[in-house]
Amino acid sequence: MPVLSFKITGIIVILLMWTSSFTQAKTNNSTDCFYVDRMSTTMSDKNDMKQKIIIYQVLTRLFGNPCINRIPDGSIVENGCGKMNYFTTKALKQIKSLGITHIWYTGLIEHATQTDYSRYGINKDNPIIVKGKAGSPYAIKDYYNIDPDLAEDVENRMEEFNNLLKRTHDVGLKLIIDFIPNHVSREYHSNSRPKGVKDLGEDDDNSVAFSNQNNYYYIPNTKLEGITNLHDVNQKPYIEFPAKATGNDRFDAYPNSSDWYETIKLNYGVDYLNNRTKHFDPIPNTWIKMRDILLFWAKKGVNGFRCDMAEMVPVEFWEWAIPQVKQEYPEVIFIAEIYNPGEYKNYIYRGQFDYLYDKVGLYDTLKSIMCGYESASVISNRWQSLGGIEKKMLNFLENHDEQRIASDQFAGSPYKGFPAMIVSACMNTNPMMIYFGQELGERGMDNEGYSGRDGRTTIFDYWSVDSYWRWQIQGKYSDKKLSNVEKNTREFYSKLLNICKDEKAISNGEFFDLTYANKGSIKYNEHKQYSFLRKYDNELLLIVANFDSIPTRTEVSIPAHAFEYLKIPNNVEFKYQELISGTDGKLSMVPDGKVTIQLEPYSGKIIKIKL
Repeated sequence: MPVLSFKITGIIVILLMWTSSFTQAKTNNSTDCFYVDRMSTTMSDKNDMKQKIIIYQVLTRLFGNPCINRIPDGSIVENGCGKMNYFTTKALKQIKSLGITHIWYTGLIEHATQTDYSRYGINKDNPIIVKGKAGSPYAIKDYYNIDPDLAEDVENRMEEFNNLLKRTHDVGLKLIIDFIPNHVSREYHSNSRPKGVKDLGEDDDNSVAFSNQNNYYYIPNTKLEGITNLHDVNQKPYIEFPAKATGNDRFDAYPNSSDWYETIKLNYGVDYLNNRTKHFDPIPNTWIKMRDILLFWAKKGVNGFRCDMAEMVPVEFWEWAIPQVKQEYPEVIFIAEIYNPGEYKNYIYRGQFDYLYDKVGLYDTLKSIMCGYESASVISNRWQSLGGIEKKMLNFLENHDEQRIASDQFAGSPYKGFPAMIVSACMNTNPMMIYFGQELGERGMDNEGYSGRDGRTTIFDYWSVDSYWRWQIQGKYSDKKLSNVEKNTREFYSKLLNICKDEKAISNGEFFDLTYANKGSIKYNEHKQYSFLRKYDNELLLIVANFDSIPTRTEVSIPAHAFEYLKIPNNVEFKYQELISGTDGKLSMVPDGKVTIQLEPYSGKIIKIKL
């Protein structure tokens, strides 16, 4: 989503109550929930094994940018820009080697920018309504073309995209792009729309505030007044008459610098100024246009859409559009950026989304634990609050909206993210996503320009990412220029994500939360450790994460109910392999017994047992 000026606005949510549909287990005088995702292992199930989706998000314009001598707020000439062609076969193989299955190329679609491409027939944007020299990837200017910044040959940028798509598929990766359905740039104009397709707003009646056949919302007979010149007092003013509603649901003519002032809201047939009444008959014109845009990219071979701020678009549109896309392209996945837990099931079951962001639940919880604000024991409450849709959530610890784990504003060290990654990536069959540079411990502490020194990697500026630049310098993709911390971090991510991709117990197995069985234990710190079991067929994983800053020798209780439910043999001794370190040995594990595990600071263990 577009950030509000320089900062992400916090979203306050109330987690859903734990429902009685979950199985409960009694220990001593208390009753606690342990979860279980029952999965039968019949022959048909084994023949329908699913690979865990692991997504690599990369801001396309920053990848491979060879310029390291950058200046804050620099132009594309001064600071350079990454290109689609920089994603060579070698580069993509390096990304895949981390355990990646899908790559999300962020910012591919043409968007507003301060760079002048008028010589190519692309309308020049007024800098007053562009955030940063490069512009926001979420202020779309032409849904039917690729951003010219990303092409070495601007006039053939779509062909360069087609080649990128082919290279991506050839190395065995699937390709995800952004779909931004809620808003467009204030000067949207498609030069590339297919013959016969009318532009957004082309047939609008701008004398009325609302019509279900209009693409935009208007403030009739009113000039846009709110935007101030944030870039250069010498720029000519931006004139918009009549004013259009702003992308963050501002339905007046006075957006300010904290609004998504660079965007205009798209009209899906909801009259926001009249009690949000819905006018879906006849089908709103915007529905048809946006469905056709999805079909345009799906036809090219795109494997998935990450749908920006999907909850700001009525669920009825998704219910109508997604099945039509999937009817022609059944393997295409839809991921929704959504922050309201009260709407989760609505957008999954009615809206037909494959996956939703797990931001306000697991991400926020793990961030608080990493920063020392919450107990690890609350992780159980967070997944329980999802009420059975855990497999439909996309987990992550970084993305373009969030601060880097290693930034001063977050945890200050990539190592503090290791236990959180183990939990987030391993606790269910659902997808996991990482953000480029996360695997190197990128700190995001540059003062890039518009973005500011905020612990995030800029989406608004022409820049290069130092840690990433040193890894990929001159196409070598080598760790020779990396620090020890960066090398250790990349090694950890590579091991963990490949484990998640390859281990059937993680990609297809059952989950059993051990928190309830270890509460109050003298030799298990429930506030700093989190443990659970994963099982598929005759393979059992005991996974323990340590959020503590000191080494610990912990004792994990395995309740008799886990043995019964997961059908674990009552053997006294099992052979095991610890998958992260590669060490092996033997351990004793009996019903209601304890397993002793030595844990380093900010670490975890994945103990694999063949039953």
